Amino acid sequence: MQRRKWIWLVWAVVVLCYLVPYTVLSDVHAWYGSFLFWSLAGVAVIAINLFITKDFEGR
Repeated sequence: MQRRKWIWLVWAVVVLCYLVPYTVLSDVHAWYGSFLFWSLAGVAVIAINLFITKDFEGR
């Protein structure tokens, strides 16, 4: 059940990747506004995925 909450957090970050650049960052006319946000969101998704898969066992 705990893992399901983390997966929903990943989906929330994905939705934010669509919403934030077109709403909050719409007045930033330089390319690095959205790029910085997407870079940080990518690192967040990677970190969450590492946390989700830390208990997986290999064969």
